[in-house]
Amino acid sequence: MPSAACSRRAFLGRAAGALGALSLAPFAGRLWAGDRDLAPGAALTALHHPARAKRVIFLMMSGGPSHLDLFDHKPKLIEMAGKSIPDSFVKGEQSAQLKGNFKAKLLPSVAKFSQRGQSGQWISDLLPHTARIADDLCIVRSMHTDAINHDPAHAFLNTGSTIPGRPAWGAWTWYGLGSDNADLPGFVVMISDKGGQLQPVSSRIWHSGFLPSRFQGVVFGSGAAPVHYLAPPPGVDAARQADVIAAAAALNRLNGGDDAEAATRTSQYQLAERMQRSVPELADLSGEPASVRALYGLDQDAGGKRTGGFARNCLLARRLIERGVRFVQVIHRDWDHHGSIAKDIPVTAAACDQASAALVTDLKQRGLLDDTIVVWGGEFGRTPMAQGTGRDHHIRGYTMWLAGGGFKPGTAWGGTDEFGFHAVQDRVHVHDLHATVLHQLGIDHRRLSWFHQGRDFRLTDVHGHVIKGLLA
Repeated sequence: MPSAACSRRAFLGRAAGALGALSLAPFAGRLWAGDRDLAPGAALTALHHPARAKRVIFLMMSGGPSHLDLFDHKPKLIEMAGKSIPDSFVKGEQSAQLKGNFKAKLLPSVAKFSQRGQSGQWISDLLPHTARIADDLCIVRSMHTDAINHDPAHAFLNTGSTIPGRPAWGAWTWYGLGSDNADLPGFVVMISDKGGQLQPVSSRIWHSGFLPSRFQGVVFGSGAAPVHYLAPPPGVDAARQADVIAAAAALNRLNGGDDAEAATRTSQYQLAERMQRSVPELADLSGEPASVRALYGLDQDAGGKRTGGFARNCLLARRLIERGVRFVQVIHRDWDHHGSIAKDIPVTAAACDQASAALVTDLKQRGLLDDTIVVWGGEFGRTPMAQGTGRDHHIRGYTMWLAGGGFKPGTAWGGTDEFGFHAVQDRVHVHDLHATVLHQLGIDHRRLSWFHQGRDFRLTDVHGHVIKGLLA
C-alpha cells in the first residue's frame, strides 16, 4: 500500500517505471548516466581536454548577410556585372526565390572593399568599425550549410538539425558545462531589428529540445525590466513568495519527487526568485563609464532607434558573461535583403557594426577575450546574381567570423570561387563550426550526448570535424 508520504499516483508511476526498467536492463548503463546528468550542475564531471575558452557570445545576423557586400571581395563580379554566371558554376543547384533562374544578371558589391589591418583582411566600407579590429578576427570565407530557407536554416545553425525538437547550441553548452552564476540563467537570448525585411525568429532556436527544460534559453527584452513577469504582483512580498515556492516544492516531492520536470519547475521558481535581485542590477547601465558608452555608441543610439537595441544588447552580453553566464545569443533579425540591397544593407550594417566591434574591443581591454568566443554570422549568405534589386538566399559559400577563445586572429580561412558562389578552399560546414567551438570549450563534440528515442544524440549528430587550422 502507498504510504502517507507517497501518493497513489506516484506509487503507480514508480511501479510502472520499475517494470519498464526490467525490460530495459541491457541499456541500464546509459539510463544511469542520464540520471546523473539530471543532477544539478554540469553534465560533464571533467573536461574532455584542456579548454581555451569558458563561454560563448553568438552574434546571430538573422536573414542572411551578404558575404559579397561585406567580407568576400570579388573583382570578377565587377568585370561581369550585368552578365550571367557560366552554367558550369550553377548546374544542378537550388535557389529559394530565383526558381533556378541563375541566368539573372550578376550584381557586383554595393560597397567598396579594402584590405584592413596588418593582416590585410578584405572588409567592405559598410563595416568601418569591424575593419578596425581586422587583426583580431578569424574570418571564415568558406562556410556552407544545408537549408535554403530561413526557418529551417535558423534551426540548422542553432541546433544542428532542421528537425524540430532538437536542443539549441546554447542549451547543449549550458548542459555540458553548467553555469558559473546561480542567480542568472546559463543561456540568455536578446533580439533586435533595424534596417531590412524583418525576419521572424522561432523560439525553437533557443529551446532545450529533449534536454531537461531548465536548459532552455531565457529571452531578455529591452528596457529596465528585460524579463517579463519577473516582479512579484502587488501585495506579494518576499516572505510570501518564498512560502509559495516552498509549498510547490513540497507538493512536487509528495507527488513523485524523482520526476525530472517537476524538479525543473521547482528549480526555475527558485531561479526566478533570485533573478528578481540579480536582473535589475545587470540591466542598470548607468554605472558604465562614458568611454564604454561611447565605444558601443550607446548614447548616440537614442533609445535604440539607430541600432534597434543591438548596441545595448552587446553591452549587456559583456555584463552577462562577466557574471558567469555560459552562452549569450544576440540576434539581429534584419539582414534579409531580397530587394533594395543598395539602400537597406548600409542601414543594417550600421546598426550592427559599431557594437559588434566594440564588444570585441571591450572584452580584449578587460582581459576577457582570451577565454570568450565571439561568433558573428547568419544562417546563409546571398547569391552573386541579382534578384531584382536584391540578392536571393545562398547556402554553398558564405562568411562568418570568430574572435577570441583561442581562434587564430588576423586570419582569413578558406575561400569561394571567383563569383563567390561555391566554397572551394578549406570548406567549413555548420557541423564543423559547432564541433570546433565545443572543442575550444574543452568538449569533444562526439562525447557530449543525450540518450533519446533509442539512441544517443549530440549537437553535431553523426557529423562534424574540428577545424584545427582555425585555432591559434
